[in-house]
Amino acid sequence: MQNPLSLLRNRFTPFAVAISAAVAICGIAVLATSCQDTDNAAASVESPRKIVFIAGQPSHPSGQHEFNAGAILLARALNEQSNLPVRVEVVHNGWPEDETVFERAMAVIIYSDGNAKHPVNGHEEKLDALLKSGVGLMCMHYGVEVPKGPQGEYFKQWIGGHYEAGFSTNPHWTAEVEINEEHPISNGVPGFTANDEWYYNIRFADPNNSSSILTGVPTRERINRYIHWTPGGEKGLGKRQTMMWAVERPDGGRGVGFTGGHWHRNWAIDDFRKVVLNAIIWTAGEEVPDAGVTSEPITEAQLNENLDPKKTMVHVKLPSEEDLTQPAAKPKDFGWPGKPKD
Repeated sequence: MQNPLSLLRNRFTPFAVAISAAVAICGIAVLATSCQDTDNAAASVESPRKIVFIAGQPSHPSGQHEFNAGAILLARALNEQSNLPVRVEVVHNGWPEDETVFERAMAVIIYSDGNAKHPVNGHEEKLDALLKSGVGLMCMHYGVEVPKGPQGEYFKQWIGGHYEAGFSTNPHWTAEVEINEEHPISNGVPGFTANDEWYYNIRFADPNNSSSILTGVPTRERINRYIHWTPGGEKGLGKRQTMMWAVERPDGGRGVGFTGGHWHRNWAIDDFRKVVLNAIIWTAGEEVPDAGVTSEPITEAQLNENLDPKKTMVHVKLPSEEDLTQPAAKPKDFGWPGKPKD
């Protein structure tokens, strides 16, 4: 039988000590790695990409420019139905009073009136600082319109372009929408047809560094209402026009402009809604799923939730074939706010 003191001495030989130390270090390393992986996984679950959605103040007759109701529908789709690691916070009725909402935001989405009622007015420096840190920006419908000059130059930098009065145009027309299949915003969207106030002839940055995402061809026959008609709108007839575009900025952030979104009913068009959800996700720096962002169909009852209170309320119906086959409007003379007198 071996002497117990001999066993004790053997346990503490240099070689044995080295082996024991190595095993201990490996164990600690494995444990540390395991803990780190667990912490990272927990952080991923607990810290989804934050998106701040700014919905504009009430505007236009009921069923049109429903910024608050539309934002709620899109936020619900992303927060509750998409199964993506994002969290959307909706700010209602314009720029937030508490700007701490922007902390840790990866993207800001603006769906609002433009020009004098644009939520960005007076907050350009704040937003510019956010975007220079790599935050994405997407502007929707009237939210892409700002005056030329300093604010227009900001928008060219931020999202690649903007609607410019007297240059761009905004008729209501039925677009057979084609989508840029090479861009991830197109994932899962084969194209669609929708009647909307599709702005076109956008004032892009020079040189134009944007990618066209949605395009369509306006014609006299497809226009059912003229609003502000311009020489650029006239020249654009019969030519493919851009209604959604995307840019990747030098600061690492992303920008998107989307000119549709006038009619609240159109959020019930699955592919119309999906391409906008895709664009929001892409703007936030998240990978767009191959099949696009998943969301549940929108019912007529849901369309009529959260509408802005107006003197005359309408019941918003689901999109129909009648929307797409409206008779052509009578052509009108050039006219827009601020147009010089002849």
